[in-house]
Amino acid sequence: MKTRITTLFGIERPIIQGGMHHVGFAQLAAAVSNAGGLGIITALTQPTPEDLVREIAECQSLTDKPFGVNLTFLPSFKEPPYEEYIQAIIDGGVTVVETAGRSPEPYLARLQEAGIKVIHKCTSVRHALKAQSIGCDAVSVDGFECGGHPGEDDIPNFILLPRAAEELTIPFVASGGMADGRSLVAAMALGAEGMNMGTRFIATTDAPVHDNVKQALLEADERQTRLIMRNLRNTERVMNNAAVESIQAIEADKGKYIAIDDIRHLVTGAQGRKVLQEGEMDAAAWSCGMVAGLIHDIPDCATLLERIMNEAETIVDQRLKGFMAASG
Repeated sequence: MKTRITTLFGIERPIIQGGMHHVGFAQLAAAVSNAGGLGIITALTQPTPEDLVREIAECQSLTDKPFGVNLTFLPSFKEPPYEEYIQAIIDGGVTVVETAGRSPEPYLARLQEAGIKVIHKCTSVRHALKAQSIGCDAVSVDGFECGGHPGEDDIPNFILLPRAAEELTIPFVASGGMADGRSLVAAMALGAEGMNMGTRFIATTDAPVHDNVKQALLEADERQTRLIMRNLRNTERVMNNAAVESIQAIEADKGKYIAIDDIRHLVTGAQGRKVLQEGEMDAAAWSCGMVAGLIHDIPDCATLLERIMNEAETIVDQRLKGFMAASG
């Protein structure tokens, strides 16, 4: 399949593995890229820029296909050394960077001067237009269904994607609720030129996360996620667990007077690592999309992407064309 996204990033299939904290390691990124998609290493999962250099080198030893690095600019308890992480990305010869959170404008010229294509994650049309105006090469449009940070507008993809198609001239991919060939065909029908998957890639044999996490996704349905940190305007969609119930109780008690320090012990990256890497399922809140309801197995990435493309082709060539033939 050829779209502006596959051409831009030099990939075979218009499927991107989004950056995920404590998930986006070389092992998963290489598996996605080897399967024809675009794998993504999460820069800030690496404790230091030097660690990122090593992770990029590890990925290069596992694949000769293009892969990218996610760099997220979000409010944090300690400002990371972004310039040093960017230098590690440049030195590693990475060709694609997925940015997220705050605007990448302060760093965009440096990345693009190094020949790096930048795709920015956006949760609204206005932010996508801003990304386009500052020169981003593409955007990932995240609907309200997505895991992690869905923004504050609460617009689902059935509205957000066609609105983005009406306004943007640069290519974009759909993110949030993406799981299979049906997702890909629907996203492209609404104007996207590919899709970004996060939660779905956690439930693969290639994902370097604890089996307890994969089983939780397998057992969950679309009703198991919750929204936290709304009053902080840093909304996050997470899988429900004991930690999330504690956060919601604190939020209900504090109301508009809540501060990040009130829930810090339940949302820090160190606590999240206990869930994703050690399988302590109630240790912290962990990002998860509503797409959990569409996860019914734990394949490897090669099998997953092959199945997605085959299903998409079948939907277009048989089901949709069949409807047209029946009406003729």
